[in-house]
Amino acid sequence: MLDMRPECERCGKALPADSEGALICSFECTFCIDCDVRELGGLCPNCSGVLTSRPKRTGAALEAFPARAKA
Repeated sequence: MLDMRPECERCGKALPADSEGALICSFECTFCIDCDVRELGGLCPNCSGVLTSRPKRTGAALEAFPARAKA
């Protein structure tokens, strides 16, 4: 299951699992669109992977599996 982290790793902006403004890399590092536009340029600063839109989680799946901090 995709690890839905609840905030941008760069600025701390809230990114709930149903957010449209979240980007992830293949290692599930999570950033907001604003940080990507201002600083990241589509590349993860942790692993240099490409950032892409994170899928949204909705309905019953969102209720059962909300975004959560990395364990």
